[in-house]
Amino acid sequence: MERRVYEAAVEGSVESLLKLLQEDALLLDRSMVSCYSETPLHIASMLGHENFVLEILSRKPELAGELDSRRSSALHLASAKGYLVIVKKLVSVNPEMCYVRDRDGKNPLHVAAIKGHDKVLEELFQKRPEACRVLMDRGETILHACVNYNQLECLKLLVEKLNDHEFVNSKDDDGNTILHLAVIDKQVEAVKFLTGSTTIEVNAVNANGFTALDILAQRKLDMNSTIGELLRCAGARSLKEHVNLLQAPQRHGQDRS
Repeated sequence: MERRVYEAAVEGSVESLLKLLQEDALLLDRSMVSCYSETPLHIASMLGHENFVLEILSRKPELAGELDSRRSSALHLASAKGYLVIVKKLVSVNPEMCYVRDRDGKNPLHVAAIKGHDKVLEELFQKRPEACRVLMDRGETILHACVNYNQLECLKLLVEKLNDHEFVNSKDDDGNTILHLAVIDKQVEAVKFLTGSTTIEVNAVNANGFTALDILAQRKLDMNSTIGELLRCAGARSLKEHVNLLQAPQRHGQDRS
């Protein structure tokens, strides 16, 4: 019986599901304590079977809170695939799943951002905006994830929605801001956006003592390149230049005395 309900989930057959439930009314309850690593809801959500998902949730909404062997919920899987209709239903049934981190330290908002599903990300943000502030492993924010996976539209969406100077300038465990990461990966459009449309601190220093401009030089990239020009126009300096600028008034005072 269990095998048959999983087969129905793979096929997305609501008709088969209903027949099985007529034979065993506790079938979905049993799936919550079975030896399988996933529930039928996980499978249907991952495969995009909207009607099957809706039918299961109407009969056993508790399944939305179940985790698989990787600690992923059905919401994680639907978010990763970009299935907006399924995401809307799952999050309406159990919005608190937005906060749950999987074995890799990611919640559904992180997953949606990494995969570039901006519509899904926006839906999740509307339901539980604070879930986007949950840190991933290595102290990375969801904004770090957007840059690491080159998802500019998701980055723009979150920066606009959050409107939070401190969060935009958050550092990971290596002291890197999202600007450091964008320069490291030579993401011209991301650098353009960050320096032109956000309150990013262009002279922030990472754990190695490097500013974004230092990283550009360290990687032997042309300082007159597009990224170099964008950084310079935004007031970026190397750490040495920044220190000299800060010490200039002090030296000037000593000279006068």
